[in-house]
Amino acid sequence: MTSRPDRADAATLRESSLAVHAGIELDSTRALRTPLVMANSYALPDDPSEISWSATGPGLYTRNSGHNQLALERKLAALDGGEEAVALASGVAALHAVFFTHVQAGDHVVVSDVVYEATWRLWTELLPRRYGIQATFVDVTDPDAVRAAMRPETRLLCVEAVANPTTKVADIAMLAGIAHEAGALLMVDSTFTPPPFYRPLADGADLVVHSLTKYINGHGDAMGGAVIGRSELIAPIKADAMVDVGGVISPFNAWLIQRGSVTLPLRLRQHFASAQRIAHMLAADPRVAFVAYPGLASHPGHDVARRQFADRGYGGMMAFAVDGDPDTQNRFVASLRLITSGFSLGHDDSLIVHTAADGPRTATYPEEFRRFGHLRLSVGLEDPDDLLADLGAALDAVGA
Repeated sequence: MTSRPDRADAATLRESSLAVHAGIELDSTRALRTPLVMANSYALPDDPSEISWSATGPGLYTRNSGHNQLALERKLAALDGGEEAVALASGVAALHAVFFTHVQAGDHVVVSDVVYEATWRLWTELLPRRYGIQATFVDVTDPDAVRAAMRPETRLLCVEAVANPTTKVADIAMLAGIAHEAGALLMVDSTFTPPPFYRPLADGADLVVHSLTKYINGHGDAMGGAVIGRSELIAPIKADAMVDVGGVISPFNAWLIQRGSVTLPLRLRQHFASAQRIAHMLAADPRVAFVAYPGLASHPGHDVARRQFADRGYGGMMAFAVDGDPDTQNRFVASLRLITSGFSLGHDDSLIVHTAADGPRTATYPEEFRRFGHLRLSVGLEDPDDLLADLGAALDAVGA
């Protein structure tokens, strides 16, 4: 593939232009959009004797790197300000790829005490039991606690920029300093805070992980994950977790996600503006027990979020609960007519899921989460007035 000689330099482009143009290179068809290439194999040269069958370059086998995967990776690296990216089959595949590649038996990791369930299980059960890797969970908003948790054998500090589901906000620049002082890498799961809203690499993170299934795809129709960072950190992930473990993204999913990412900056503005209005509406309603959203001044991480996200918004995710028992929460969800009960986030349609207050992962949640459970709301692209009306009608319907 070749670039047009007059093509704009990605380093000079602003966020909306990057979302449209980054990653696109003209191939032999001269198509203005990267064509979907569904082949899993490519024609080899007459003499293939010098080829490494584990190479991570294009033109060999799609598990080693496919045409659409590479185009998506170029775009993701540009959007996040990284040197290189690797696109994988899911967000969890991306998390596992980092852990599998950069941590080994005998090492130690420090993990935020509020993380996505798959991350929690990887570090509480699977990796310690099978590989003898030790993990310490810590409140990452407490710098003294994080420093105290670091050991000489600590290789990785694993956090979420905005934690799933409590919306705890991590100070990435502060955590990067602590990790690097200890000789460890900082990995940030930025699924709740995709670019151009936030770029953790600019604040010192070494690796950024996204579930591409969520905001970056944005349409609820494809799965994928990605890791972005310096080339020397991404290359072994490609060689080990992608080629030899086989967690590669499919060509069709890569094509769909690249297509969806074009409108990412526009979608985020709508998600965030609507979420801010909804959070204020819920917080002002006495029938609502609590609202956790970084855009509220009452949120414990509001000041960090305001500084770190530089007034670009506070995300499209929030957690709240109706004042009542679990049956009340379920009746509230069942009364919604526009917002859908569904297990995902970052889609064009608004999604809500009720999660009870039980289970070991909830022990470190705020008291109100443990008392009421929570409703995780992903604010979509519907008209905000329609969303507000739907939430208000559901509150009326349950008699909260």
